[in-house]
Amino acid sequence: MIADICAQVLDRITPSESDEKALDELTVRIIAHIDRVADELNMDAHGLLVGSVARDTWIVGEKDVDIFITFPEEISRENLESIGLQIAKKVATDHEERYAEHPYIRALYGGYNVDIVPCFRVSDPSSIKSAVDRTPFHNKYLRTRIKGREGQVRLLKQFMKGVGVYGSELRTKGFSGYLCELLVLKYGSFLGVLESASDWKRGVIIDLEGHGTLRHEDPLIIIDPVDPSRNVAAAVSLDNFCMFIDASREFLKEPSINFFFPSPIESVTDDEIAKEIQARKTDLFAIVFQTPNVVEDILYPQLYKAVKSVEELLHRNDFRVFRSDVWSGAQSVILLEMEVAKLPNIKKHIGPPVESPVHSEKFKAKYTRSYIKEGRYVADVPREYTKAKDLLLSQLQTCGLGKNVSEAITKGYRVLKNKQIAQIEDLGFRIFLRKFFKR
Repeated sequence: MIADICAQVLDRITPSESDEKALDELTVRIIAHIDRVADELNMDAHGLLVGSVARDTWIVGEKDVDIFITFPEEISRENLESIGLQIAKKVATDHEERYAEHPYIRALYGGYNVDIVPCFRVSDPSSIKSAVDRTPFHNKYLRTRIKGREGQVRLLKQFMKGVGVYGSELRTKGFSGYLCELLVLKYGSFLGVLESASDWKRGVIIDLEGHGTLRHEDPLIIIDPVDPSRNVAAAVSLDNFCMFIDASREFLKEPSINFFFPSPIESVTDDEIAKEIQARKTDLFAIVFQTPNVVEDILYPQLYKAVKSVEELLHRNDFRVFRSDVWSGAQSVILLEMEVAKLPNIKKHIGPPVESPVHSEKFKAKYTRSYIKEGRYVADVPREYTKAKDLLLSQLQTCGLGKNVSEAITKGYRVLKNKQIAQIEDLGFRIFLRKFFKR
């Protein structure tokens, strides 16, 4: 049963010979162009294919290709960035400039997103000058070791995609492709990974090279074979760690191809939004603003910081948040489901104990209608905000929002409540909202 399912999945996700040949020709051509431009600039720089394409663990539908421009480690960071971009822009005509730890180019070639990234050609991983400098060492470590297990990696990646835990970007907080390769290397096969993961407990440590020096509080710790100071699984959230454990158990118990290829999630309709809100008897708020022009790995940490700070603002004012989440497309949304969104006009203000005469006198002077309750002076005082929406409209910008999110909100934002959320028509948001309702 499981063998038949795996065979069907592999048949769907393994690139054909023509796919392999076309992508190989494309990458060879780009690298040759990089080398040629570098020679014209009299620069000791070379193109290098890295990532899943280099290791032949990519799957049908993956459109991302990583090509590095390697520079001598003696070059300055400033020159690496400026000359790296100069070479990349000459190589790629249809491109956009992006920024992670340093600038790079994303170019479009025949349907593939090709990231052309400058890095230092360091002699040893312990000498890295930027985070991407490790990647060529990952390439070197895995290319021979993963040989013959490419299909097992593909199965694991597709399984993780299907259950929603694949991708190490900060939007997803899941498992990277490199992490999948290391897991297959450790446990030998796709099923070997699932069988082991079924018994994982938070804090599990995987140390392929026996470095044994790394300690973290992360739920999963996989010591990078080429850099003992780094946890390859640092991006994996506790929830995604646990979701993978649960999915592994469920698949082994009742195997199904649906784990790999779940039914597409449809966007939620206006009527469904109204029915969900009515059924849940909660209040739903969406803080909507224009998305800042930054890459997702910069944007999403700020969005997560913002939603946490907004929750704290609401809690300080006695409103109770039931659930929250964030989403981003052309617009960004901080979504808040409120257990309590409306409060009485008055609240209890607890004063000093009666045994404290000095503070008691001050409290009674300020609150002339105070009374004693459980040994302390108490006053009933008017609330400044009785509605969560009023608080959000008035005080949102006092929250810790992150630089780019704060700037975007300063330019304008809306607070939509309940059925008003149907004003957001983006299909991506509607799919996100269905997931939010259905979990």
